[in-house]
Amino acid sequence: MERTMSFPSRRRLLKSSALTAGFYALLPAPRVGARPRSLDYPLGTWEPATTANYTASGRPVTRVPDLVVIHVTQASYANTLAVFQHPRKKVSAHYVVRSGDGHVAQCVREHDIAWHAGDWNHNLRSIGIEHEGWVDRPGYFTDALYEKSARLTATVCTRYGIPKERTHIIGHYEVPGTDHTDPGPDWDWTRYIRLVNAA
Repeated sequence: MERTMSFPSRRRLLKSSALTAGFYALLPAPRVGARPRSLDYPLGTWEPATTANYTASGRPVTRVPDLVVIHVTQASYANTLAVFQHPRKKVSAHYVVRSGDGHVAQCVREHDIAWHAGDWNHNLRSIGIEHEGWVDRPGYFTDALYEKSARLTATVCTRYGIPKERTHIIGHYEVPGTDHTDPGPDWDWTRYIRLVNAA
């Protein structure tokens, strides 16, 4: 059977690919962890959730947050960021704190409503902070994680006038109607609240 279609040679394909790659190399690459014009928490990096996973809002004009909700991811730091960036997951938090070094990633601006509490009223009135780890693996709750998270929470509380105590800094398990248990029985609330107040 005679070939009627003409296919480009391998050499021609490689040459064309090289030219195309050269063109794209001239374009500015997006920076990993690039920040928006202003970051709510300047010590963090910007790792944005997809807009399909939170509600754009005008807080604190529409409603001043009066709670901080503490979560544990039940996943790795990297996987948590990937979930927040997946448009079908329908979940996000304002911040994620990494276990090993306490690094903070901001995923949703504080003026927007992250979908973290499982209860719309609590989403409306809170800032959600996820912590890398699992509720039954206390080794993930490192000194760095506690200290950097407490500094973040103290900053949020100061910004919105949220009292730095347990009735306003709550665990996900304390949200009405939730089936979550995080941050779990190994989370040291006494230590955490002390660190928040000392920050």
